[in-house]
Amino acid sequence: MRERFLPILIALKRILKIKKLVGITYDLKDDYLAQGFDAEKVAEFDNIQTINAIDESLKAIGFRTVRIGNIKHLVQYLAQGKVCDLVFNIAEGMYGLAREAQIPALLEAYNIPHVFSDALVLAVSLHKGMSKAVVAKSGVPTPDYMVINEKKDIENLAIPYPVFLKPVGGGTGMGISASSIVRNKASFIKEANRLLKTFEQPVLAEAFLEGREFTVGITGCGEDAECLAVMEILVDSASDKGIYSYKTKQEYLEYAKYQLVDGDLAKECEKVALGAWRALGCLDGGRVDLKADNKGRICFLEVNPLAGLNPVDSDLPILCKLSGISYQELIDKIVRSAMSRIAGKKD
Repeated sequence: MRERFLPILIALKRILKIKKLVGITYDLKDDYLAQGFDAEKVAEFDNIQTINAIDESLKAIGFRTVRIGNIKHLVQYLAQGKVCDLVFNIAEGMYGLAREAQIPALLEAYNIPHVFSDALVLAVSLHKGMSKAVVAKSGVPTPDYMVINEKKDIENLAIPYPVFLKPVGGGTGMGISASSIVRNKASFIKEANRLLKTFEQPVLAEAFLEGREFTVGITGCGEDAECLAVMEILVDSASDKGIYSYKTKQEYLEYAKYQLVDGDLAKECEKVALGAWRALGCLDGGRVDLKADNKGRICFLEVNPLAGLNPVDSDLPILCKLSGISYQELIDKIVRSAMSRIAGKKD
């Protein structure tokens, strides 16, 4: 009798040992460039090197993978009745101020768990004005700011010069250049109008901070979130007057230097970064950007809950490499956070 059922028992054991299938969703930069999109407007999108690195890391830590692609590909994938156990989502989205939230919202509608923050957090975090409002309300220091939604708002600036201007929903230095720092009304009006027209979205105006600039890598959620390291960003004044701009980020090998920070300064940066991360409800992994004012006070600039993961030139992997954390270890930390969080929801 036992021998009769032995093949069935073996088959069941094999089924139980099948590795979880992780789908990878992303926007491939080359796809959009081929369609004629401007390079700066797709600056946040990923190259194949990033997708390969994520795919290889997921396989190395014990998963099967399937490359799904962008939101249109995901719609087709789901319409065909295909599923996966988990989605590793790094898609930035193309349209709208909630573009980063679109794939997570679709996955949540299908009850498919995914890595990184949920749709609500991604929508709020992408809008720099809304995220600052949440963070400031929690008591985390942030420079004075206002959101310019349309041309008539330009006349209502109540922040002393110098002021820093950038698109409210941009990333990877999008829209940021030497002209982002404005020191008088004429320059302010000119640059605000340019950004409104070019990027067709509101503009964030905030008090320009003269101090040092930092980014903090974080993994985990809530009280379990932890800082990986604090990295200072040093920009050569020859590049956009020392601003960590779109141009600087594209030519970082020539104009930018990175160094880890420790001691009391690192602790202060970690405190501010974790405060912002927890206030916004960010999940699993990402970065928080900070800057010091002229008195040395560390202030929140913005959060990136979908931080770039290019193994060579993205800030989070650079930060990890400097602190002795391999790329595979970073991906493992992120996925472990997601799986622990998802398991907690099921209990």
